[in-house]
Amino acid sequence: MHKPTRSTFTKLAAATAATAATAIVALLPATAFAQAQMVTITVQNLAAANSVSFAPLHFGFNAGLFDAFNIGGVATAPIISVAEGGSGQAWQAAFAAAEPGAARGTVGGLLTPGATASLTVMVDPAVNRFFTFGSMVVPSNDFFIGNDSPTRYEVFDINGNLLLGSILQRASQVWDGGSEAFDPAAAAFVGNNDLRTAQNSVVAFNFAELAAFNGLTTGAGYIFNSGLVNNSEIYRISFSAVPVPEPGTWALFGAGLLGVGWLSRRRAQAAHLSLPQV
Repeated sequence: MHKPTRSTFTKLAAATAATAATAIVALLPATAFAQAQMVTITVQNLAAANSVSFAPLHFGFNAGLFDAFNIGGVATAPIISVAEGGSGQAWQAAFAAAEPGAARGTVGGLLTPGATASLTVMVDPAVNRFFTFGSMVVPSNDFFIGNDSPTRYEVFDINGNLLLGSILQRASQVWDGGSEAFDPAAAAFVGNNDLRTAQNSVVAFNFAELAAFNGLTTGAGYIFNSGLVNNSEIYRISFSAVPVPEPGTWALFGAGLLGVGWLSRRRAQAAHLSLPQV
């Protein structure tokens, strides 16, 4: 009968180690290969001098589940908190409840014509590929910009590649929340917003009413002049991304390989001890 030799057991140990290493690679999470990204969001007010300004931009990179409003529908608390006063408190809370894993935040403060603001956040594109946003247009009672469909803007693919460099908003994309009655005396930025009254209407596109604020002094000190037509560019959101190193994943991989090496050595030693002496 053929007796196994030390070299035979050494080869078997090496094969076992290679198989185990392959298994560890196969068990690594798929997200390890869709690297997290450091994403810089830059917002710019493109409106002409003395035209519309914008409240802080509320945003979230997400899985496309949070739907803040629908055209033709009655505005609810989340979008009202953006459209009336711009705080977005209820919008952020509802977003967090719908998608706890979303990368949410707020960019900038009051954005006057020609101004820009930026913020950098970490995003896992394997989970949060879509971008949702909302910002109040001022002066107004309840005008805002934002995306109706939560999957309207796919910024990343599942492999972490940047698909969308920017989002451009035109005057024709300004929403009227339909929640607050039009009244320059009660409008944010030119009046006393505490005097607002309910309108009980629905969400619809509307920028034409902004011309009614022409000649009024804004909170920023300039005399308002809308000057907007359908195709007027008013707002841009830009994205740039840099991959984040994943030391945790590679540390896990390295620890696994060290474990495999230790196990293979133990098996080789045991095999050596069990061999008959010749």
